[in-house]
Amino acid sequence: MKTSKRFIVVLLRSMMITVALISCAKKQNDATGANAKIKIGFLVKQPEEPWFQTEWKFAEQAAVNHGFALLKIGAPDGEKTLAAIDNLAANGAKGFVICAPDVHLGPAIKAKADGYGMKFMAVDDQFVGADGTFMAEVHYLGLSPRKIGETAGRKLYEEMQRRGWPDEGAAACASTFEELDTAKQRTDGAIGALIAAGFPADKIYKAPNKTTDIPGSFDAVNILLTQHPKVKRWLVIGMNDNAVLGAIRATEGRGLDASNVIGIGINGTDCHTEFEKTAPTGFWGSILLSPKRHGYDTATMVYKWVAEGLEPPLATRIEEGILITRENFRQVLKENGIL
Repeated sequence: MKTSKRFIVVLLRSMMITVALISCAKKQNDATGANAKIKIGFLVKQPEEPWFQTEWKFAEQAAVNHGFALLKIGAPDGEKTLAAIDNLAANGAKGFVICAPDVHLGPAIKAKADGYGMKFMAVDDQFVGADGTFMAEVHYLGLSPRKIGETAGRKLYEEMQRRGWPDEGAAACASTFEELDTAKQRTDGAIGALIAAGFPADKIYKAPNKTTDIPGSFDAVNILLTQHPKVKRWLVIGMNDNAVLGAIRATEGRGLDASNVIGIGINGTDCHTEFEKTAPTGFWGSILLSPKRHGYDTATMVYKWVAEGLEPPLATRIEEGILITRENFRQVLKENGIL
C-alpha cells in the first residue's frame, strides 16, 4: 500500500514536471517564432548621399511598422553588389530592394537573386538588359524622369519671367550625365520645357559631366563658362541637386552675382545646407521628390511579396514633385516627414 502511494506521488510529480517542461518549451518556441523576423535587404549605390540615407530612414520605418528586419548595405560597385547579395542569402534574407551602381548589372543581379530564390525590386534606376533595353520583367519603382525634368524647366522659366529677365543676354546651362538614362531624361525634359515656354534653343548649352557629383559638375560647367564669357545671366538645370550645386560653385568662381543665376535642382534632399546659408546663392530651388515612397513603399512591397505572396506591380512610376525654396523648404520637408 505504501509502495503504491509512493508510486502515485512519483507519477504525479513526473506528470507535473512534464507539463511544466512542455509549457516552457511552448513559450520558448513562441518567443523564437516572434523573434524570427523575415529579413529584407536594402542596397544603395551611394550610402553617404542624403537621398539614400533618407530612403533607408523610411525603409526602417516600414520594418518597424510591419515587423520585419531590415539589412542596409552600401554597394558602390559591381563586385560589392554581387557580394552583398551573397551576404544577404547567407544571413537568411528572403528579398531585397536595390539601387544598383550600374544599371547594366541588371542581368547579373537577377541571376543571383533567382539562384537564391529571393524576391527583389529595383528602385530609382531601372535595370538595362544585355540588349540595351530596360528589363521590363524586373519589378521597379522610380520616377517619370522626363516629367520631373519638365517641371524643373517650367519653374526656371517662370522665375526668370518673374525677375523680368529678357531672353537676350541670358543662357541656360544643362549640367548633364547622359550615360545614365534617368539623368538624360531629366535634363532632356528640362530643356524641352524651356524651349516650349519660349526660351531660345540656341542659348541652351550642355556641360557633360565625367562624374555624378559636385566636383564633376563644377569641372564641366567651368569649361562651359570659359567658352561663353559674354553671358552674364544663367539658368541652371541638372539631373539632381549636386549637379546644380556644382554648376553654382562654378558661377561663383567666375564672379557671377547670385542675383544673375537661377538654379533648380532635383531630389530636394541634398540642398538643405545651401538654403540655410545667410546670403542667398544662385541655387534658387529644387524639385522635391518622395524618398518616402522610394524607401518605405519598396521595402513594404518586397516584404508583403515574401510574407503574403502579394506581388507588386512590375512598374510604379512617380510623376509629381514639389518646388522647394529658401522660403518654404523647412515647412515642406516637415510635412513630408524628412525633417
